Amino acid sequence: MNNEADDPGKLAPGELGPDERGPARRSRRDSLFLLTVLSAADGRDMGSARVRNLSATGLMADCETPVAVGDRVSMKLRGVGTVRGTVAWVRDDRIGVTFDREIDPQAARRPIAESDAIKHMPDYLRPTFPVNRR
Repeated sequence: MNNEADDPGKLAPGELGPDERGPARRSRRDSLFLLTVLSAADGRDMGSARVRNLSATGLMADCETPVAVGDRVSMKLRGVGTVRGTVAWVRDDRIGVTFDREIDPQAARRPIAESDAIKHMPDYLRPTFPVNRR
């Protein structure tokens, strides 16, 4: 008996083949957790997003507000700066965005300089003694 689940070449209904996934799927992806705010092309706030996967050409994120395939979006990514792109796919509250230009995804993983982090920290959270790193 030939079961479709046993055939690794068989796609599930609605699943995209490797050539249909777009450039973001052909780039190495890193799993991480970053918070950002999506903005529409006209500058309108589209709500918060939790970035789950990041590559040089795109990302996957959970969004708090609905977006549509083809929407133009921008967001600030820590260590990278403002990134613009197009929503390539939507599944429930998850989206895939293809960037307009490639980024260095490792820049989002680099630690924030201690002095910058402390400078933007509220007074009640700032250490009262020097922070030593080993």
